[in-house]
Amino acid sequence: MSRFRSIVGRAMLATALLLGCQTASSAQTTPRQPLRIYAAGSLASSFSDLLTAFGTPPATAVQATYGPAGALRERLEHGETAELFASADMAQPRRLAQGGHKGSVVMFARNRMCAIGRSSLGLTPANLLSRLLDPAVKLATSTPGADPSGDYAWAIFKRADGVHPGATAMLEDKAQQLLGHPGARALVPGHSAAEGVFLSGRADVLIGYCSGASVLRNAVPDLVAVQFPQPLDVSAPYGLIVLSGNPIAMRFALFILSDAGQTILAQHGLIPVTLSGTHSP
Repeated sequence: MSRFRSIVGRAMLATALLLGCQTASSAQTTPRQPLRIYAAGSLASSFSDLLTAFGTPPATAVQATYGPAGALRERLEHGETAELFASADMAQPRRLAQGGHKGSVVMFARNRMCAIGRSSLGLTPANLLSRLLDPAVKLATSTPGADPSGDYAWAIFKRADGVHPGATAMLEDKAQQLLGHPGARALVPGHSAAEGVFLSGRADVLIGYCSGASVLRNAVPDLVAVQFPQPLDVSAPYGLIVLSGNPIAMRFALFILSDAGQTILAQHGLIPVTLSGTHSP
């Protein structure tokens, strides 16, 4: 039933976007506006490919801003403008919709959470929690509130109490929030913030999105990625909202939901939600 409601919801959004495209296109008398996109940092590579495949009109300037979704949402609430906002969760676009931005929120992909750590730790799904609880293992996460990845990590911590009583408090106490907050800086020049976590020796394990694990492992030697098993695993749905009547933004949102767009997302390690003939786990 929940899958049926999700499909119906996306179909309704597609209909609304199509109608919006027709209305905005027929009413447009001013020069074409830029396509300004605010999107979660974990979407940077996939959205770059999506925009290339989408092929915006020559007169349309694309301005893409990537970063922690919670921080981007706050910037939009404080007056910055974008035509489309894509988040690594559903909460951020819903807050914009509830705060007065007229637009429908739709889930366009999902992700998984992984523990990415040094191979010397011997991480496996079976021993993952005990390794994370080991006082000698330095643990890093993103920042809850500012970045959905941090919220997902804290949700995993809450589930841990059901497996090991007292684990929630222990994990929250030892976790270093090294990523995702507005003031976060790369710990090692020339490397991403996530790479710097390991290259600087600040952490042995980073809780993050499985979709980004392969890039991180290519940059930092001797890392492994282990997906959180049940009952620790949490769902990581990604949501978007179109924030203006710009027909290019509406068509781009439809492209993300199309088979072609969903295939590109899958190529970047995300789980498609509308790809024909597939079923998300």
